[in-house]
Amino acid sequence: MNETSDAPKRSLRSIFLAGLMGGLVVAVAGFIAIAAGWIGKDETTVQSLTSTTTTPARESSSGNIVNQIYNRDSDGVGFITASGISTGSSSAFDPFGQQQGTSTATGSGFLIDTDGHMVTNNHVIEGAKKITVTLGDSDAVYEASVVGTDPSTDLAVIKVDAPESEMKPLKLGDSSDVKVGDPVVAIGNPFGLDRTVTTGIVSALQREISSLTNYAISNVIQTDAAINPGNSGGPLIDADGNVIGVNSQIATGTGSSTSGNVGIGFAIPSNTVKDVVGQLIEDGKAEHAYLGISGATINQQLADALNLGTDSGVLVQEAPKDGPAAKAGIKAGDTAVTIQGQRVMAGGDVITKVNGKDLSSMEDLIAAVNDAKVGDEMDLEVERNGDTSTVTVTLGTRPDDNSSTQSSSGQGGQQELPGFGQ
Repeated sequence: MNETSDAPKRSLRSIFLAGLMGGLVVAVAGFIAIAAGWIGKDETTVQSLTSTTTTPARESSSGNIVNQIYNRDSDGVGFITASGISTGSSSAFDPFGQQQGTSTATGSGFLIDTDGHMVTNNHVIEGAKKITVTLGDSDAVYEASVVGTDPSTDLAVIKVDAPESEMKPLKLGDSSDVKVGDPVVAIGNPFGLDRTVTTGIVSALQREISSLTNYAISNVIQTDAAINPGNSGGPLIDADGNVIGVNSQIATGTGSSTSGNVGIGFAIPSNTVKDVVGQLIEDGKAEHAYLGISGATINQQLADALNLGTDSGVLVQEAPKDGPAAKAGIKAGDTAVTIQGQRVMAGGDVITKVNGKDLSSMEDLIAAVNDAKVGDEMDLEVERNGDTSTVTVTLGTRPDDNSSTQSSSGQGGQQELPGFGQ
């Protein structure tokens, strides 16, 4: 996450926390899945950060593996300073109500090649008029330019204008090989304290978080490695020294006054990074597939209340008429009812399978769409009025910003109904 300060210094950067991704939410259990990539509505808030933990380092026959990883990879981690960000708007990066003006945000990033391409979070550099980077333990400050950004996955690529001799790129690993319990290392700049290393484990896999544009980011890695303001955009590294994720957000408990780590951090998986970063370097932007519905996960309570005839699948809540799903014939709900205090649109199609595979939740549908490409065809098995049919949808291109579709389309759920969309 990006943090702000009036004048950050390299040696003792007193970072004043501005620019937290405040207001994002982390998943809660309920009979309805929570809005597109939000994990939870009331119980946890998500902030963009990275982690610092005190889990004991794993030893190898040749010594402390954390020390080895740090010595190998820390020179490729950058301290990013983004200057000239406006603090006078109602942006989520200004949750403390600062007065009109500009500020400086700081975060982390890591090199991926010797051409100077550096991966970071979009929210670290968004709105900046000037970006500078320091590498490793050097005091040299290099200017950087934006190559491309993808707000919907909160990823960005910048290019650092530094000598090739200073480029120490990190290797992107395969996040599909990651397992719960694997040891991990995070390197970043929490609270402006550069080159900080923290350790932990992979706590969970296949989480979903929301970007600031309200699109779900799938297959996210959860870690207990301490993540704090200034670590956003930095690498989460496996025991082999490969980057398996980009540290991006943390969760804090409801009503918590703390803005720091509580042991629940989230990293965007490296396989997502590979796909998006490749597009950003090639085209300056990234395309993502789009189905065009919002929906609710069906469970027994919802099935009984609405007499759905199935206790699994997705109840379609909305399908905007200009979206791919609606054009293919998917029907949205048309009658508002309240079930256990939740507003639900009844009368819509029930999607039970995707490409022949049983669908258990809206999160599964989101993941299937996120794994697809624009123009792919997706077969949805649909139940309507007791009849079952297969609808083939040609996936479109995701709109740039889903904030306006919270109650009308997209990958975001409705304001009234905690539901995912895709």
